[in-house]
Formats: sequence, C-alpha cells, structure tokens
Amino acid sequence: MREGAHPGRIAAYPAQVPSLEAVLAPPRLSGDTPGTPGRTSPQTNTREPIIQEHEQPTDGLGEAAEPEATRRDADGTESTRANRGWWDRNADDYQVEHGTFLGDDRFVWGPEGLDEVEAELLGPPEELKGKDVLEIGAGAAQCSRWLVSQGARPVALDLSHRQLQHALRIGGGVPLVEADAGALPFADGSFDLACSAYGALPFVADPVRVLREVRRVLRPGGRFVFSVTHPIRWAFPDEPGPEGLTVAASYFDRTPYVEQDEEGRAVYVEHHRTVGDRVRDVVAGGFRLLDLVEPEWPSWNTQEWGGWSPLRGNLIPGTAIFVCERD
Repeated sequence: MREGAHPGRIAAYPAQVPSLEAVLAPPRLSGDTPGTPGRTSPQTNTREPIIQEHEQPTDGLGEAAEPEATRRDADGTESTRANRGWWDRNADDYQVEHGTFLGDDRFVWGPEGLDEVEAELLGPPEELKGKDVLEIGAGAAQCSRWLVSQGARPVALDLSHRQLQHALRIGGGVPLVEADAGALPFADGSFDLACSAYGALPFVADPVRVLREVRRVLRPGGRFVFSVTHPIRWAFPDEPGPEGLTVAASYFDRTPYVEQDEEGRAVYVEHHRTVGDRVRDVVAGGFRLLDLVEPEWPSWNTQEWGGWSPLRGNLIPGTAIFVCERD
C-alpha cells in the first residue's frame, strides 16, 4: 500500500478534485471512530452479524412501508437522493443475502458468476501489479480486495455510506471514498484503470456525465470496464420463473423504473438504456468500445438472484459488460 493511505476510514467528498494522495490520506468522517464495530480481518465472512441496527421507514403501524412501483421521469437529483437512501437502508440485507456468492475478495461481474480471474477484462493479472485502479459503486469493496491480492492499488468509491461501512467491517486495507460517480473527487489522470460491476451506471440519469468523469481521472490509454443489466431484460418481467420469459413492455421505452413512497417521493430509481444507447454513451464519454461481453449462464450456477436464474440465463442474456478504452 502506498505511503499515507488510511484504509480504516471513509473519506467523504463533494464535487472537488484533490490529488489522489489527498484521497488516500483523508480525514475521518464524524461518527467513524477507531472503535467502529466489526473492523476485522479480510477473512471475515460477509454473513457475520451486521454492524448495528438500522432503522427502516414504517407505515405508522409498525410495519415496513411498501413503496409503489411505477414508470415515470426522474432527474439526476431525485435519482441520486433516492438511490443513496435505498442502498443505505438495504445494504445490510444485501450483504447477508449475497455475501457468500460475492465473497470477501472475489471479482464477480454479475449474477452469472463470471469471474475476472477467468475473464481478464481488465487485462492479464500479471499486468495489474502496481496499477492505480478506481472501483466505482464498490459496495463492500469485494472487487477491490481481489485487486489488492493481484498487487494493484485500488480505491473503492460508493455513494452509500452504509455499503462502505460493510467494507470497513470486512477489512482488507482498501482506501474508501464516499462520493457521487458524476463528480469524482480526484485529479485528472489519477488512475490507470477503472471498473464498475453493476455500480452507478444503472442508477444515474446522465450516464455520459459519469463516463466523462471516468475518462478525466484515467491516464491516456486507460481502460474502463463496467457491467449493467442487459438492456433486453427491460422488455421482460423481472421474475426468475417462466413468467419472466414473455415480453411485457417495449424494449424502446426509456422511462425510468421508480419506486416511490405514499407522498410520491422516489425511494429507488433505475434508468433504462438500449444497447445502442449504451454504445453511443461510451463514445460521447470519450471512450472507444473494445468489446461487449454477454456472459452465458454456467451449469454450476444454480442460484436465483432477483430476476436472474438458470432458467432465464440459459435463454436470454442478463448482463452486459462494456470494455472501453480512453481515447
């Protein structure tokens, strides 16, 4: 690890661009004390007891309030606020439910289980040593820990404070930054590589803004690899069984999926882009598209993960991975 890094803290930044050295030696957030429960070794399994109780919104009768699912417009401000809140509220359940599959130091690109060890989408593992890597939408920083094991120097960034608290709980010596992917708090040309496994891009109203920010912080020739829900899935119900195999909506309907509370405030937002949209976004962001990977469902993977399942995975793609290079 480079001198001055403080992996036992979460750095929170507004829209500013300090040096990478400043990010790796950040001040501690108020409330993040050296005695934060669960700051354990990298071997800790993510299914271990959660760090502390987290209050959930209720309907006034003690029952968790169920949001209404709809399709409507949602701008960048509303999307960011809603998704930060959703991930803070649901990070505990997410890590308990999916922690074993994700591992503590494994780089998985999506529910199919495609592993970077096999895919080498960031390049040959032997070439990762000494590389500065930015992980966007890092969650509990599982991918970043794998990068550390390869000799890389990752920084794990996420919008959700709660997700990064889980990264602290698991440990592993990864610098953590809490920030918006559309306003990366790093100087130009700070990184050799960037990656994002289902992080940020599915949830932002302006993906080109994120791509341009990633390009800015990459060095010339830097590679950015990101995975998202395969756009074709938006035409089908989000169900793992047979009911999820019948087209139920227009693939070309870009109206965001929104979950909202009783007062109409968004509590979760996901934005749809077609395959063509994603390619055009990559180009508009200043990248060349090197490859588009659509992982096939492997025979060993018998799990269901939301709308992902062996049944659907053997018939239609569920994940799209874009391999891009900075122009």
